[in-house]
Amino acid sequence: MNLLSVNVAKPLRAPSYTDAPGSLTGIDKRPASGPVGVSAPGPKGTGGSALADDTIGDMRHHGGDHQAVYAYAREDLDGWARELGRDLDPGCFGENLTTEGLDVNGARIGERWLIGDQVVLEVTAPRIPCRTFAGWLDERGWVKRFTERALPGAYLRVVQPGAVCAGDGVVIVHRPDHEVTVSFLFRALTREPELLPRVLAAGDALHPEARGKALRRTGG
Repeated sequence: MNLLSVNVAKPLRAPSYTDAPGSLTGIDKRPASGPVGVSAPGPKGTGGSALADDTIGDMRHHGGDHQAVYAYAREDLDGWARELGRDLDPGCFGENLTTEGLDVNGARIGERWLIGDQVVLEVTAPRIPCRTFAGWLDERGWVKRFTERALPGAYLRVVQPGAVCAGDGVVIVHRPDHEVTVSFLFRALTREPELLPRVLAAGDALHPEARGKALRRTGG
């Protein structure tokens, strides 16, 4: 298991189909040529990406400590590439980390990854598709299609800062004993809300917004 690529944004002006046309968007991520520093960015709304030189445009919905890093598996990109009949380069889904040999969507909430010999990240939540993502891919019905497949990729928070680069190994150093994987939580938050009470088994590692939604479902 390793990082195939570490990607940071080339900032763009958000087009008219987004929620904030004319503002900056960081969805166009490109592979970095060397090591990239990683540190906790701060609370959502004030903190952006954990990666140095990366850009988060819409900090209302993206970035912050619980969505500090976004990872997507090369194997899942390859599956989409075959289905869509087009090349999908590392970073094209807006991911910071393009992984290889790692079951990102099967990772459990609270699972911790040691990347290289310094950085420790903890899985917190799935990515929820938005209009910016759909417009960027320029595929008809993309949000529905992406949601139905339930291969959203994982957001992670920074437990231990440091630097990462392409080729770094990834080691799972902690795997919680519960059923709440990235894909399971995504399904609960989108098409299968009846699963929401079960996501509370993820405990304190659960993204606060997901926890709130689950508690509302249970009347807690």
